[in-house]
Parts: sequence; C-alpha cells; structure tokens
Amino acid sequence: MSVVPSTSTALKVVGCVTGVVGSLLVYGILQERIMTRPYGEGDDAEYFTFSVFLVMNNRCVSMMVAVIILAMMQTAVAPVAPIYKYAAVSASNVVATTCQYEALKYVSFPVQTLGKCAKMIPVMIWGYAINGKSYKLVDYLIAVGVMGGCTVFAIYGPTSSKKASKGAADTGMYGIALMLGYLGFDGFTSTFQDKLFKGYQMETYNQMLWVNFSSAIISSFWLLSDASMGKAIEFIQVHPESMYDVLILSAASTCGQLCILYTIREFGALLFATIMTTRQFLSILLSCVLFMHPLTWQQWCGTAMVFAALYYQAFLKGGKKADKPEVPDDPDTEETKVLIHNGIEGKKGAM
Repeated sequence: MSVVPSTSTALKVVGCVTGVVGSLLVYGILQERIMTRPYGEGDDAEYFTFSVFLVMNNRCVSMMVAVIILAMMQTAVAPVAPIYKYAAVSASNVVATTCQYEALKYVSFPVQTLGKCAKMIPVMIWGYAINGKSYKLVDYLIAVGVMGGCTVFAIYGPTSSKKASKGAADTGMYGIALMLGYLGFDGFTSTFQDKLFKGYQMETYNQMLWVNFSSAIISSFWLLSDASMGKAIEFIQVHPESMYDVLILSAASTCGQLCILYTIREFGALLFATIMTTRQFLSILLSCVLFMHPLTWQQWCGTAMVFAALYYQAFLKGGKKADKPEVPDDPDTEETKVLIHNGIEGKKGAM
C-alpha cells in the first residue's frame, strides 16, 4: 500500500525546490552579469574585475546571518576548534571561489557550470591522497561519464566568453585552467576540512560563522595587499548600481545556503542532489537564453552525458540511503559538507 504524502510535506518539498532553485538561479545570473557585462554606457562603460571583493562580500553577509541564527537559537558563538583550522579551510576556499569568478572573464557561464559538475573527481583524488579513502567501481564510472561529457562539450564548440573573444585567442584555455584550479582547490577544501575538524562536535551554524569569518579576513587582506579594495570602492562610487547587484548576489548565496541546509535536514541527500542537478541544468538553459550562448548539438550531447551521470548518482545515493542509512559512502559526501559550511560557490555548488 503506497503512502500518500501529506499536504504539509508536499508544500515543504515545493518550498525547498523553489528556495534552492530560485536563489541559486538568481545567484548564477548575477554572477554572470557582474563579471561579464559592463556598467555604464558609451565611453563610461567599465567591467567589474574585482573577484575577491565578491568573495569578501559573500562571506560577510553569510557571517552576519550565522551570528543572527546562533543568537536566536541561543547556542555557542565561540569557536569550537582552534581558529587556525578554520583559517586553513578558508584560505583554500577563497582561492577556489576566486578562480570560479575569474574564469567567467574567459569562458562562458555554461562552460563554468558544466565544469563545476566535475568536482567529484578532485574530491575522490584528494580523498584517496589525504584520507586513504577507497571508492567503488560505480563511482569511477560516474566520474568517467561526467568527465567524458565535459570533454565533448569543450572539444565540439566555443568555450570562450564574449568578453574574452575581444582579446587573445588563448583566453578560453586560460579560463579552463582557472576552472581546473577551482576544482582542485575546492576538492582539497572539502577533504582537508574533514581531516581538520575530525573529533570536534560543533553546531553547523557555528562552523558557518567561523569559516566565513576567516574567509572574510583572508579576502580583505588580499584586497588590501594589491590595492584592489580602494579600486573596488571607487568603481562602486562611479557605478552605484553595481553594489545592488553585489548585495543581491550575496543575499542569494546565503539564502541558497540556508535552503540547502533545510532541504538536507528535512528530506535527505536524494532530494537535495536531484534539486541541485536540475538547478545546474536550468542555469545553463537560462544563461543560453538571457546572455545568448549558442551551443552546438555535440555540446548539448555532452551536457546530456554529464547530467545523466549526475542523476544516476543522485538516485543511486537515494537507494543506498534506504538500504544503509548509516553509511554515506558516496564520493559526493564531502562536496555536500563544504557546500553547507563554506557557502554555495563550492558546491554546488555550486553553483
């Protein structure tokens, strides 16, 4: 006898889907708009080039939201682990997120989004290298499927962004190199985080607070060290509309992070993975429509290969959870942890 879900459960699912997909679609659109479209018109048109400023702003907003939540929950605000451990995770995360934003200067948003789908590969590599983890054959087959789809996408069509096409011919490869940097550092962040925080019992929002605090400090020093802070503020003064986009980007990032937390807590990994995979596909479609990124039929086939592998992984995860809920041996587990604790740029992310 089948169990019909209650109306309240159905509404919660609709709310989770709307919250995660809606906030992350807004995040993706604004990310592309800020990094690839000029502010101003005519001779006054300028591009926003301060990726680390976006990282700092995102972390500050997430940090403030975490403080508010901890105050409402009346739970511990003080760091549970030594602060240098939060800083170590944050440093890698800041570099990964900066690579992600910088890549949009050189590759199109569909390339960036599809590339992020391959983050399971460095997660598996770092998991083996750092923690000695082993994976099943099906995990490697899924990774090969994702990598194969990404390769087909890169070979059989344009990858450079429209902004980059005005410059040197090698900008697309430079953007892909940045995406490889993102994947490497993001995979290292999640695996290294597992090792550093092993043995500590900490509230999720407490870790969210201190990792974001450390990331904000690191990105602030980065901006001050190369004089980008003053230039970013000057740009915003000349183009105040850019600050609205930056603030909405950060709000969407934090909102998506909270919706992800709620979805995992209420419905588990299957619904979360399915929503995130669908969101990534919708992000590519929306970007192609709004920012006019034509894809070849071979690139659509590569995209289909990637998402077929990801959907299979999501439902395989759901089946494992039903049989052995206490053993989450999926290579995406670390990715989910870093997505929760460090914001949606990694996970997704992101995202």
